[in-house]
Amino acid sequence: MIIQEDCSLKPYNTFHLAARCRRMVMVEHPDEVLELADKGVFQSQFYILGGGSNVLFTQDFSGTIVHPAFVGIERVGEDKDSVQLRVAAGEEWADLLDYCLKNELYGLENLIGIPGLVGSAPVQNIGAYGVEVKDCIERVEGVLLDSREHFNFSNDHCRFGYRDSVFKHELKGKAFITFVTFRLAKESRYVLTYKALANELERRGWQPSLHNIASCITDVRNSKLPDITRIGCAGSFFKNPVVTREEYEELLGRVPDLVSYPAPDGRVKLAAGQLIEKAGWKGRRLGDAGVYDKQALVLVNYGDATPAEIVNVCRQVIWDVEDKFGVTLSPEVNIL
Repeated sequence: MIIQEDCSLKPYNTFHLAARCRRMVMVEHPDEVLELADKGVFQSQFYILGGGSNVLFTQDFSGTIVHPAFVGIERVGEDKDSVQLRVAAGEEWADLLDYCLKNELYGLENLIGIPGLVGSAPVQNIGAYGVEVKDCIERVEGVLLDSREHFNFSNDHCRFGYRDSVFKHELKGKAFITFVTFRLAKESRYVLTYKALANELERRGWQPSLHNIASCITDVRNSKLPDITRIGCAGSFFKNPVVTREEYEELLGRVPDLVSYPAPDGRVKLAAGQLIEKAGWKGRRLGDAGVYDKQALVLVNYGDATPAEIVNVCRQVIWDVEDKFGVTLSPEVNIL
């Protein structure tokens, strides 16, 4: 493992905020997690940081940042219809998608372009363009930090929900994910329910294929989301809110063009970006912090925004949406 004292976190968060941590530990092998546990690292303040694409540091972190730096993609099973890939937590999500495209493996292509590491994917149950990562996850392995026991959870055990999992509740801060096993299809099983994706395929006159879908989604994402190498952000900052059918019907009476999607238990998922835009925040900025002008779901650092300025924009957006629509937005990003 590699240990750095008084480390800058600016290269490790996609908001590009200039926070620091007391210590950073780069874990280069899964067995080192137990070694850190034996040293008592997880008995004091710590945070497991993946690619930093879903976190907002509001201040310097006075504890230890633990970062998985071990990589690898291994085929561990195969039948006539599918392939099982066991992927290390430190593997870049983009590299896993490249592997799938090169090897004609289907299931994750709608999630191309999402920044971050593989180990973070099940925690958040990342999703985009009609697909959630839970649809392809078979098992999640790791270490329970309190008992120092290894775990190997099935998909059901992970209790996946919308941007949710067991790792965000009773196991929050208590589990270190080391490997994720995916089951991917050998034959096409496209998900084209997202309108912008279907429209882009039609505009190009393309038939659905693994590479065509990946190309279209990449272009659609790039048209809506900032280049994080130039403009700091953490992707979608807010979850799409889920309301009851009665709340939806009442709001629809006031907002006839309300965008909605079916949700479990008869509820309705709303488009947070649309509500933020209708509240007048799309493209608005307060200093170097603001709401991206091409996608209202994204809060951005235009250069030298402070954490407090990002938080201020977040709070004002939540207040205005609640005031105008009676809908409470919740951040998708981890705010520390």
